[in-house]
Amino acid sequence: MKGPERILTARLILRRPVASDASEIYSRYASDPEVTKFLGWARHQSIDQTQAFLSFSDADWERWPAGPYLIESKHDTRLLGGTGLGFETRETATTGYVLARDAWGFGYATEALRAMVELADKLGVTRLYSLCHPGHAPSIRVLEKCGFVRERGAPPVTFPNLDPGRAQPCLRFTHTGSLTRAEAKNPE
Repeated sequence: MKGPERILTARLILRRPVASDASEIYSRYASDPEVTKFLGWARHQSIDQTQAFLSFSDADWERWPAGPYLIESKHDTRLLGGTGLGFETRETATTGYVLARDAWGFGYATEALRAMVELADKLGVTRLYSLCHPGHAPSIRVLEKCGFVRERGAPPVTFPNLDPGRAQPCLRFTHTGSLTRAEAKNPE
C-alpha cells in the first residue's frame, strides 16, 4: 500500500515535494541556522543541497510506501516546513518535522506529527520513532503530546549543525501505538 501524496488536516496541507519547491524550501527553512540547529541533517549551504534532498525524496517515494512531505498552510498555501516518514523496513520508520521560524508556536508541529502517526498506522508501521536533542524542549513536548514515550539508552548521534563530527547525547522517543502494535504482532 502506498501513502497518499497529499494529506489534509484541520489547518495544514501535507504534500509530496516536487523539484520546483527547491528555492522555497531553501529560503524558508533549510538554510536557516536557527531552524536547523537541532536537526540530524546539515543546514543547506546552497540550493544544490536542497535539490539533492528532492532527489532523495523522490527515491524514497519510489522505494517505500511514503517519504518526505512539505507542510503548507491550508489558508494560503504558504510553505511552513517539512515532515514525513523515513522507512528502515516496511514495519519500522522514523518521523520528525522542521518548521520555518515564523511558523513556530502555532501548534503546526503537533498537527503534522499526528498526521504522520496516523499515516504510519494505516501503512502498517509497527515501530515508529523519533530522535531528539535533549536541549530541544519544544520538540520533546510535541513528541509527548503526540503519544511518544522516551526510551532508555539511546546511543549518541551527530547533530551536524551543533558540533559537526562529534556524537552527542540523543533522546529516542517511540510512539506508544507502535509499541502496542509491535507487541500484538510479536507476543512474548
